[in-house]
Amino acid sequence: MALVFNPKEFLAAQSRQSGVYRMYDKSGEVLYVGKAKNLKNRLSSYFRVKGLAVKTVALVEKIADIDVIITNTEAEALILEQNLIKDNRPPYNILLRDDKSYPYVFISADKHYPRLGFYRGRKRPEFEYFGPYPSTSAIRESMNILQKVFKVRQCEDSYYRSRSRPCLQYQLNRCKAPCTGLVSEEEYQQDIKHSRLFLSGKSQEVIYDLLQEMENASGRLEFEQAAELRDQVSHLRAAQEQQVIDCKGGNLDAVASCQIEDQVCFVVLSIREGRMLGNRSYFHRTKIDSSMNEMLEGFLGQYYLGKNLVGDPPEEIITANEVGQALLLQDVISAQVGKTLEIRHRVRGDRANWLRLAQKNARQSLSSRINQNLSQQQRYADLQALLQLDSAPTRMECFDISHSSGEATVAACVVFGESGPLKSDYRRFNISGVTPGDDYAAMRQALLRRYSRVLKEEGKLPDILFIDGGKGQLSMAYQVLEELKLTELLMVGVAKGESRKPGLETLIVHGTNEEIHLPRDSGALLLIQSIRDEAHRFAITGHRQRRAKRRNSSRLEDIEGVGVKRRQELLKFFGGMQGVTSATVDELIKVRGISKQLGQSIFDALHPE
Repeated sequence: MALVFNPKEFLAAQSRQSGVYRMYDKSGEVLYVGKAKNLKNRLSSYFRVKGLAVKTVALVEKIADIDVIITNTEAEALILEQNLIKDNRPPYNILLRDDKSYPYVFISADKHYPRLGFYRGRKRPEFEYFGPYPSTSAIRESMNILQKVFKVRQCEDSYYRSRSRPCLQYQLNRCKAPCTGLVSEEEYQQDIKHSRLFLSGKSQEVIYDLLQEMENASGRLEFEQAAELRDQVSHLRAAQEQQVIDCKGGNLDAVASCQIEDQVCFVVLSIREGRMLGNRSYFHRTKIDSSMNEMLEGFLGQYYLGKNLVGDPPEEIITANEVGQALLLQDVISAQVGKTLEIRHRVRGDRANWLRLAQKNARQSLSSRINQNLSQQQRYADLQALLQLDSAPTRMECFDISHSSGEATVAACVVFGESGPLKSDYRRFNISGVTPGDDYAAMRQALLRRYSRVLKEEGKLPDILFIDGGKGQLSMAYQVLEELKLTELLMVGVAKGESRKPGLETLIVHGTNEEIHLPRDSGALLLIQSIRDEAHRFAITGHRQRRAKRRNSSRLEDIEGVGVKRRQELLKFFGGMQGVTSATVDELIKVRGISKQLGQSIFDALHPE
């Protein structure tokens, strides 16, 4: 890379063909990736003497080098540009920041009585998946309809296998209780078939099937079955009335945007087979002055030419703003997805209603995000003032321990940055070789493993280390830091208050004997609570996952004093393990043979702190 970048010499050697360019800073990091129909003209525009926007000037001042890739066509340049953006993640480009994986509905691999379930993560090849859906609320709505109409089981396999009598879902007429043989396999498979058609967007075909079955049942004088089929048809029609629109088959995406200062929100509203699946929001902070038309072009390129597309591609993309080079994008995306796709921004009727809804969501999402950021910034400032820091903390870590009476102990470390959680930096530690239930030893092992690795790999140390515990935990943590020669770290203990209620926590800053009690509405306390609660959640999740892997039997079997008879009594009384888990101590002691002391032990074992 050249030590001194000379724009005049660089531009004099440029071609007027189409292609892609990458701008680098002094350290060799990519600043910006762009495409051009005429490379020389486009690159020359960055080095004009007058007329450049302030943000563009800031970009140009950082340029230490530019490399160029010539392409045969502008369409090739568009595809290459999006690939390079995904690979290099340049700070001045629009980047889709959405760290959630998409949720799916699945049908399990059970040959006789499969279940419907909600799933997020890596797919299992033996399952049948439908989706992805843009949000969990969209999935919950679909599964709620399926429970009402087809009554296919949605319970976990372990819960299903342990049933000896129908559960509450059967009593609510939302499941046909295949666990106790109250439905034939043939009838259940028919319900699975209809569920599959519904999830594939073919609800009208399901309705015709049900109508035919209703006529057949009526002809056989089976009026009770005919009435049930009639109710199923009514539920499906009601769902259609709420969701269906008449818009060229109903396969479209409505894309809207909103900009407030340098923050932009893009919203994609997904409509498939006439049903609105939900929406997804993407946020971007602009670092270079661009029109909304240009930003929308960049967003659509990333969304439809990348891996962000939800489910099957639409037949039509409607946008609130005109898209820069819409025809080029339309042709390239159509070729990429293998079907003809149209991009339009002047629409009427139902399409205009969808756009208005997308715009409303974009405005609301961006306003909420800005307000949340302002509130978060104030909390950081309050914490800075409380701890008398020279500047607001940019990195904080918090540790917590979770186990069930010493079983499957897991320590968790969560990390917060200037804008909130840094989930990619979270870590869990499976604790071994310590006395079960010894939280001090578990915390010691976790801290040693965490910061030994940080020192070895020259990782980032936090500005503040929070320990979920009181003076004893804090003292033990300091001993670990002394061993690692990290005593300069600021440590704060977060001790639970009276009755463990939020807002009554006691803060203990290491090196002082002072106990700090803050008002419940303190910004600093709310920030610390959110960090502590996130560590607690992350630790419990890890503990439950580890415990589930180790257990192939009932969770009640490991509770001292709960033998075969008492397990049976508990399961019969509450209708299964789910009922036992949700029961209070007072409810548990109503079961024959369960004393108050044993009821408390059962409750504590099923609800680890």
